[in-house]
Amino acid sequence: MGPKKIAILGSTGSIGQSALAVVDVHPERLQVVALAAGGNAARFAAQVAKYRPDTIAMGTAEALAEVGALLRRADARVPGRSLAGGDGLIAVATHPDVDVVLFASSGTAGLDAVLAAIEAGKTIALANKEILVMAGALVMDAARRKGVAVLPVDSEHNAIHQCLDGRKGDEVARLILTASGGPFRGTRPEDLLSVTPEDALRHPTWNMGRKITIDSATLMNKGLEVIEARWLFGIGARRIDVLVHPQSIVHSMVEFVDGSILAQLGVTDMRLPIQYAFSYPERWAAPVPPLDLTRAGGLEFEKPDTARFPCLGLAFRALEGDAGLPIVLNAANEVGVAAFLSGRLSFPGIADLIRTAMDEHERRPVAPVHTLADVRAVDRWAHQFAARSTGGLQSKV
Repeated sequence: MGPKKIAILGSTGSIGQSALAVVDVHPERLQVVALAAGGNAARFAAQVAKYRPDTIAMGTAEALAEVGALLRRADARVPGRSLAGGDGLIAVATHPDVDVVLFASSGTAGLDAVLAAIEAGKTIALANKEILVMAGALVMDAARRKGVAVLPVDSEHNAIHQCLDGRKGDEVARLILTASGGPFRGTRPEDLLSVTPEDALRHPTWNMGRKITIDSATLMNKGLEVIEARWLFGIGARRIDVLVHPQSIVHSMVEFVDGSILAQLGVTDMRLPIQYAFSYPERWAAPVPPLDLTRAGGLEFEKPDTARFPCLGLAFRALEGDAGLPIVLNAANEVGVAAFLSGRLSFPGIADLIRTAMDEHERRPVAPVHTLADVRAVDRWAHQFAARSTGGLQSKV
């Protein structure tokens, strides 16, 4: 049996680069046949030259042309299929030779591609939060209908997948997601008003992109993971808990109905959950040193402070509401984080903006969310509403 054929959407981001590092460790087991990226032409061209995929895609025609020029300048092979935009993402995700598609890109552009990959019978390795937050029911229903596995790459969901090990939902008392607590775990509420983007981007344990790092600081990252967990594992919000665990050694836990708790522990390195998704149901030798429990020190757990970090509570509220509310939560958060990073909104203003958008959505007539068009309509309204609202919530610091 030959190597597993891999496609990666978002290959130039941190998850994509970690995935390619896993491929480097297991060249006899993994082969890259398709790659897609957004706009980092130089990094993407270097990846294409090294891994020689059959099909590539870039976010825009201009970026794709730049990649082609860089490859020719380096006397490297230009792939036979080079596409741009949404059609390119779908071509990468549905490449006929591909076994596993890793969705590592952020944003909603991958929604059509993930549904196309499921329809094509591909195993899905999912690291994109927006896909399940916005369209969890659509995606998981499609996966069940086609008998396709959706394997989580987020360290927390990956840990739960390992702990569940195929057990039925009625054996589960609760899922326990762990959170580092971010850089402001001990910060006084009044001091959060003066937090700068530079402060918020200093994550204590993980090295991630800017948007997800801000989400971790507000605890919205954990809120989005709660919504993802509901769809990935078919467990209602009332059986999902969050615990702050600053050491980030216990990646998540499952409590079963008999009172037993299984936990997955490991070093803080994204190559481990990525490799698990690629190797499943097998386990391969790790590309990182194992966790040394004798040097791990104490393991602390505490309840999250949802008064100081209301984004987590807003996510639970979104799960209890209509199907459009998580879409609104996600869209308003995207606008709020961008406004905070550009200095137009205070750190607490992110949660204020999300709450305002959710309140307004709940005042409107309930709109059905049965198709991707429905999802995009709610998303478009929420982005527009949040963008208009940022003026009234503008930071004064």
